[in-house]
Amino acid sequence: MRNKISKVFLILMLTVSTVSLAQNLDGKPYSPGVDSDIDMFMKNWRESMPQKTHGSLIERDILTRGDPLNPTSKGAILKYINSFTHATLCPYESTSPTTLRGEQEIFFIYGGKGTITAGKDTADLYSGIAVLMPAELEFTMTNTGNEPLTMYLINEPVPDGFRPNEKMLVKDENTIPIGSTRGHWCHIVKGLFGTQSGLGTLESVITVSFDPMTIGHPHSHVEGCEEVWTAVKGTSIAFLGKQIRWQTPGTAYMIAPDGNTPHSNINTSDEQVKMLYFARYKEHEVRK
Repeated sequence: MRNKISKVFLILMLTVSTVSLAQNLDGKPYSPGVDSDIDMFMKNWRESMPQKTHGSLIERDILTRGDPLNPTSKGAILKYINSFTHATLCPYESTSPTTLRGEQEIFFIYGGKGTITAGKDTADLYSGIAVLMPAELEFTMTNTGNEPLTMYLINEPVPDGFRPNEKMLVKDENTIPIGSTRGHWCHIVKGLFGTQSGLGTLESVITVSFDPMTIGHPHSHVEGCEEVWTAVKGTSIAFLGKQIRWQTPGTAYMIAPDGNTPHSNINTSDEQVKMLYFARYKEHEVRK
């Protein structure tokens, strides 16, 4: 235990040194009322009340629309994305036939099993499956097992002039090869969706894993960037601004896009930690 604590302390010291030396960031101690209140920028879906959508899908808010620089309620920080929620479909239930108008949805399944049908296509749902459901296409989801079908749901608006996919796009994260292992020092990345594959407002949806006793390179973001990190598997330390918090499964955060609030994650456990990541970086060309 003493050896592990020493390693964690060393990682934290390296983090502080990297942030203070490699970037022109404010090195003064945390000042309430001056520095961002990071607890307003992170939330677990278990903190929200359930609401029924799609006929029988039970959603709980994680992040919602608000002011990304001065949120007035916890998790109300999204400017570009409509919402980010956790959703559950009870055993043997199906959603109502649903057609998205002016919006698209990305589902990332992490528990249970089922099917999803859109148009003439049907796909199996299980842990690691990601679905990009385009606008103007009717779809239905069914839980075929005796356990809840659990997922994260990203809802993005469709930009003016954007041409959505004609069919749903399904990816299996379990079979996708690792795209990179050295982004921000140690991010193990698997790509799911990008602008080329049919995203409208978003530019990237990926999974990012951290090996035991590793830390990502701390860095900040400027206004216009909307980058969300969600713990899907494992617990890590979220290094946000000048503070740290435990990030347990189901907890997501977006760092304040003020150019002066660094973020990173530190895996102090003996097992790999997995994150669901999505981002809109800046104004960009949409597919027409």
